[in-house]
Amino acid sequence: MKLTPVKTFTLASLLAISSPLATVVTSASPALAASALQTLDPDKDGTVDLNEAKTAASALFDKLDVNHDGTLDRKELKDRISAEDWKVADPDNDKTISKDEYLAFVEVAFKRANPDNDGTIDAKELKTPAGRALLRLLIK
Repeated sequence: MKLTPVKTFTLASLLAISSPLATVVTSASPALAASALQTLDPDKDGTVDLNEAKTAASALFDKLDVNHDGTLDRKELKDRISAEDWKVADPDNDKTISKDEYLAFVEVAFKRANPDNDGTIDAKELKTPAGRALLRLLIK
């Protein structure tokens, strides 16, 4: 596809206004993974367990639910959940996700990011694609 000046400007504008979240969740930088880990690890044991993940996810859900209706739609979620995963996250197919559904999906994402099944996510696991997908559900 040939980029016209307008398309180039639009693309550059979109990249310029991208949120810091995009940097955190798409980078494999050890420093960024460590920074995210510090944010999500209140007991400072160097890992995130499922309860810590759900606590962060619950707080994020509340921030994203700007209309305070108790559900999130695709617009409110801002592409945090892929179209394929939306089917898992929205089992009742009502095109919204309740907090219970969100937390249940966080558990699914946590298990994907925890290939050694030790019940915790470390910085190395956060740098994987599954770890970054989990971070999108936990950090604004």
